[in-house]
Formats: sequence, C-alpha cells, structure tokens
Amino acid sequence: MKIKEPMIGEDVTKQSMHEIEEDFIEEAVMERENCINEQFIGIHIQKTIFKNCRFIGTDFSRISLTDVRFEKCDFSNANMEYASMNRVIFDNCKLVGCNFEHAYMGHTQFQHSLVNMALFGKAKLEKVLFEHASLQQVDFYRSIFKTIQFNTCNLNEANFEETPLKGIDVSTSQFDTLFVTIDQLKGLKVSPLQAIQFASMLGLIVKDA
Repeated sequence: MKIKEPMIGEDVTKQSMHEIEEDFIEEAVMERENCINEQFIGIHIQKTIFKNCRFIGTDFSRISLTDVRFEKCDFSNANMEYASMNRVIFDNCKLVGCNFEHAYMGHTQFQHSLVNMALFGKAKLEKVLFEHASLQQVDFYRSIFKTIQFNTCNLNEANFEETPLKGIDVSTSQFDTLFVTIDQLKGLKVSPLQAIQFASMLGLIVKDA
C-alpha cells in the first residue's frame, strides 16, 4: 500500500493554540501545548507539526486535518467525532479512549502509538496504516475499510462486528480474542496459528492428524 506523507514546508512558524484568532491554523509548529478539556470544534489545521502536546479530554469534533504530523502527543479521551483527515501521521502518540466515530481518514498513519479503547465506529478508513500500534479493545463497529494495513499490532479484544474484513491482513499482529461477525470474515488474511484461534472462537475442535 502506498500512503502519501504529509506535505509540510520548511517555512513553519511557532504558534500556540491559545493565540488562535480564527478557527484556522496553517504552516505552524506547536510544541508542548497543554489543552486539557478544552474545545476546538470545527477547527481547520493544515501543513502543521505538533510536538509533545497534551490534548487530554479536548473536543476536536468535526476537525479538519490536512498535511499534519503529531509527534509524542497525548489525545487520551479526546473527541474527534466526524473528523476529516488527509495525509496525517500520529507518531508515538497516546490516543487511549479517543473518539473517531463517523470520521473520515485518508492516507493516515498510526505509528508506535497507544490507541487502546479508541472508538472508530461507523468511520471510513481509506489507505490507513496501523504499524507497531497497540489497539487493544478498539471498537471498529460498522467501519468501512478500504485498503487498510495492520502491521505488527496488538489487536486483542478489538471489535470488528458488522465490519467487512475482506482483504484485511492481520497475520503479523497478535490477539487472543477478536469480536467479529461470522459472515463478514470471508477474505480475512490470517496466520496458521490465528486460523486455529478463529476455529476455537467458532467452537471448532482442531485435532492433530
């Protein structure tokens, strides 16, 4: 899968979330921002880098992100419902319990990030890469997947109910339990060991020859 990287120029200027006069940020770099339980609803952010920022419990619903990179940022329990993302990277970020329901994500990457218990219900993910990410108890209920990769992730107890999994490859990831809809499993790519796990989940008894 070929994913487009954020297009961010070198002429970025240091800015602060608390100095925004309009709901628009462009060509900025923000470091060590501390926004706890604040509201930035419907904000537009383009060609910007965030480093070591804390957005715990902050409401970013309907946020628009284009060409944005987040490095070591904390979005625990933040709200990004109905967000629109294109060419975005979350690198070494904490997104525990983050709400991405009904969001659109295109050319978006989650690298070395903690995404446990995040909500992606009814979201559309198109060319999205999860790499070396922890996705325990993540909810993908009724999500739409179009070219998605899970590379070396922890998917234990992730929920894929009512989500078509044809063409999705989880063979390099690990899990003890997944929640899936049986008639949506066709075409899911798994490792031989995972095939045995799925057989057990389906109530089958696998015997040695």
